[in-house]
Amino acid sequence: MNRVYNFSAGPACLPLEVLMEASSEMCDYRGSGMSVMEMSHRSSLFQDIIDEAEADLGKLLSIPENYKVLFLQGGASQQFAAVPMNLMKNKVADYIVTGQWAKKAAKEAEKYGRVNVVASSADKTFSYIPDCSDLDIDKDSDYVYICENNTIYGTKFKKLPNTKGKDLVADVSSCFLSEPVNVSDYGLMFAGAQKNVGPAGVVIAVIREDLIRDDIPDYVPTMLKYKTQADAGSMYNTPPCYGIYICGKVFKHLLKEGGLSAMKEKNERKAKLLYDYLDESDMFSNPVAKDSRSMMNVTFVTGNEDLDKEFVKAAAGRGLVNLKGHRTVGGMRASIYNAMPYEGVEALISFMKEFEKEHR
Repeated sequence: MNRVYNFSAGPACLPLEVLMEASSEMCDYRGSGMSVMEMSHRSSLFQDIIDEAEADLGKLLSIPENYKVLFLQGGASQQFAAVPMNLMKNKVADYIVTGQWAKKAAKEAEKYGRVNVVASSADKTFSYIPDCSDLDIDKDSDYVYICENNTIYGTKFKKLPNTKGKDLVADVSSCFLSEPVNVSDYGLMFAGAQKNVGPAGVVIAVIREDLIRDDIPDYVPTMLKYKTQADAGSMYNTPPCYGIYICGKVFKHLLKEGGLSAMKEKNERKAKLLYDYLDESDMFSNPVAKDSRSMMNVTFVTGNEDLDKEFVKAAAGRGLVNLKGHRTVGGMRASIYNAMPYEGVEALISFMKEFEKEHR
């Protein structure tokens, strides 16, 4: 088997154990004589799959009883519209803009009400997380919105903003299940699965039940109402069955590995290894404020665009793939999600040292 170290920001690497188990069940799931991709979502077999996935996610996150888990479609980007459609009761929301995705979410929300940008790090190309301890929260605000981990820029909220009693809505796509969180701190969290949990096509939302309202505008499409999905157990229409099945396997894998505390320990160790090297390197550097650095997405540059391109190409030739930074910022980015082994980060650093020595 010729496996590479895949540093893609998403779709990203998955645990090999999960892939191997899924491959063994590809044509015949547990004696059913068919693949999960072929079975009816109304069958008892698939009902067991989605029920187990939800239960295991509940164990991982210690989800309180007054929260619902929804398996949705449309990508996290569809939630940029679904959130204001469902939650903007007073037609006012406060957004903290720390990168491209929060910026897009705020722009989308403007279609449905008044958006106040109460904090932003745009002044320094989103290279830090602003102080959110005393924000000018609107008294009529329905919620405060953040993108908790910024995949493109490699930043992360280390402390959640003080929302002054308003519900916190968080896009947690690129840090979901990477460490323990207190679900009760959020009114709603949602994540595109393709970064840290499963294949593209699934969005997982964890939402407090009182926010699943029926008194929302008539123009809200049936499929975008949280109540529609909650009442139907995420199966109002055909869900992304195979994606949910893989997510369920990842949940079981994480539980087997020791849960989210164990994941945090492993992820911190990987991130420290890479950041320590970047801080010592004469060639490579990380542009992010140290107190805002992401554990999941590590950005770095040489300071020379041509050298950056040469590095990405040479690294791919050594089985270190998808290191090119996002097109809006350039440079390099190593996404070191849960499934990236420590050995992958070691291999990357070894090659970086070699490259640095050759181009000194």
